[in-house]
Amino acid sequence: MAVPSASPLFLRETEIRRGIELLYFGYSLLYRDIDHRLGKEGLGRAHHRALYFIARQPDQTISDLLRTLAITKQSLGRVLGELTERGLVETRTGRADRRQRLLRLTESGEAMERDLFEAMRERLGGAYAGAGQEAVTGFWRVLEAMIPPADRGRMAVLADAAPDGRAA
Repeated sequence: MAVPSASPLFLRETEIRRGIELLYFGYSLLYRDIDHRLGKEGLGRAHHRALYFIARQPDQTISDLLRTLAITKQSLGRVLGELTERGLVETRTGRADRRQRLLRLTESGEAMERDLFEAMRERLGGAYAGAGQEAVTGFWRVLEAMIPPADRGRMAVLADAAPDGRAA
């Protein structure tokens, strides 16, 4: 099926609704396999988000992860508690400030996160390849423009990290 070009009147309700629908269905399909895999382990998307962002920034503080995920301390506490109990996440004491708790994935956590990422890479990579470089760049621009300027600092930290989570 050929993808129609955006109308020159791309801010009309019809075009906005098409974008919303494409985001919804694309997101749902991107996470379909992930949800199934997580469900087998009794985990959900909140667990996946925590695993993903801890993998991207090992040894970040709980406060840093709270800022990145923009969720409540109570919600994160529940998720981290479950991930820790399952041996997927460990906390370490900060070197400079002994009160800090630094988060890191265990070997099992790294393996699970890598498996989930590979499933997403396959689906998103195929879509990227089909759309082409210019479309991918345009897609990123649209998504970045949806993030309020005050929140873009969280993205900058991730952009500076290497794919394996170490500083680039």
